Amino acid sequence: MKVDVENQLQKRVAVMHHRGPYMEISQAFGRLGTLAGKAGLFESPVAAMVGIYYDNPTTTLVAELRSDAGLVVPSGIVLPEGLSEVELAAGKYARTRHVGPYHLLSDVWARLLNEWLPRSSYRAGSGPRYERYWNTPMNAKPEQLKTDLYVPLAS
Repeated sequence: MKVDVENQLQKRVAVMHHRGPYMEISQAFGRLGTLAGKAGLFESPVAAMVGIYYDNPTTTLVAELRSDAGLVVPSGIVLPEGLSEVELAAGKYARTRHVGPYHLLSDVWARLLNEWLPRSSYRAGSGPRYERYWNTPMNAKPEQLKTDLYVPLAS
């Protein structure tokens, strides 16, 4: 597993909240896409689709898992009704890239958190983990989906 440690700038994210199985967040992405599309939010040069994950699925009941379907947006833009705002903190993050279907992401997360992180000189920081999606099932085959996984690191 190739993991890079990099500094990330703070990100303002327009989100649609989701509660329940992480693999069902696509429903929230659908609602986000409708509202963000009508508001022209995809036109911004900083626009990037992200999934933000707050809970550990091995210790939290599936029905109680919290996540957000998100779109990075510039500051100063008024968000349409129905979307909330979340900020991803600036700081040091571990990043790895997965190329392939989304149903394999849980395995990549497990390797990153349970194998790479304990063997590294880093420890997880506070704040949510997130995924950045470079393409979607609407414009790429499952084996071509490109996703970056980010874990905040303690300073």
